[in-house]
Amino acid sequence: MIGESVLTALASTVVFFGLGFGVMFAFGFTLVEAAIAGTACVFSSTILGIKLLPTTVLHHRHIGEIVISLLLIQDLVAIIALLVLAGFDAQGSVLSTTLTVLVALPVVALVAYLGVRFFVVPLLKRFDVFQEFTFLLAVGWCLGIASLSQALYLSWEIGAFVAGVSLANSPIAQYITENLRPLRDFFLVLFFFAVGAAINPSMLLDVWLPTLVLAIVLVACKPPVFRALLRWQKEPDGVSREVGYRLGQTSEFSLLLVFVAGAALLSAEAAHVVQGATVVTLLLSSYLVVFRYPSPIAVSERLRRD
Repeated sequence: MIGESVLTALASTVVFFGLGFGVMFAFGFTLVEAAIAGTACVFSSTILGIKLLPTTVLHHRHIGEIVISLLLIQDLVAIIALLVLAGFDAQGSVLSTTLTVLVALPVVALVAYLGVRFFVVPLLKRFDVFQEFTFLLAVGWCLGIASLSQALYLSWEIGAFVAGVSLANSPIAQYITENLRPLRDFFLVLFFFAVGAAINPSMLLDVWLPTLVLAIVLVACKPPVFRALLRWQKEPDGVSREVGYRLGQTSEFSLLLVFVAGAALLSAEAAHVVQGATVVTLLLSSYLVVFRYPSPIAVSERLRRD
């Protein structure tokens, strides 16, 4: 899927960046704030996209292939954006962290690849009858690679992403996924609770108009853009439309970008516009998917799949 996914992801990146940048700049935000907001608008939610895919019905069919491959490409773009933002100081000039990143990221990826091949997989083959061992090994591996990434001046998030991708190719990946699902869902609740707790409602009232305009523009434009790009790639119209709706929101990475940019690059008003718009798109998009397409939490028996 890499050829189709890269072309679709890069073309949509340009369009969504332009939409986010244009809306923010039109409301009087600075070029830097508009650029960061535009970058935040590029991504679709991995959490929502995967959560609303019927686990056994679509994951290994073509719609699942398209959704997951596009999300993976977007995650890689998001990591690059996080690295770029982390390399800026309060004055907006690039710090001397570029060389560190260029060296550290391949080191983390190499350690993860070799560790899974020569350490994790042999242990799993020998002790996979013990479910507790598999559970603890998977969690310990992800925490360990995340800690290594942090120690090499990258971030916990980048290390966790690399660790997850390295495990995804292991023979027992699906078993790990099923066993860690309750833990994943628990931390999803904590993640969104922490995001909500960080939002100042009184600040949102001051920027409600740009927040609402940005959210509506993205929810209205993302599905048809994805649909058009996938149709250009010779995908069937029904598949293209469904993928567009499943990816028609902004992402948890958008919230992470705001956090990494911080007060040095973003005003409180700009940060709240991005955060508020992200929450609104997640809400609207989830309802559009749940009421129109198969999902594990559909309210209709006809659409419920798991």
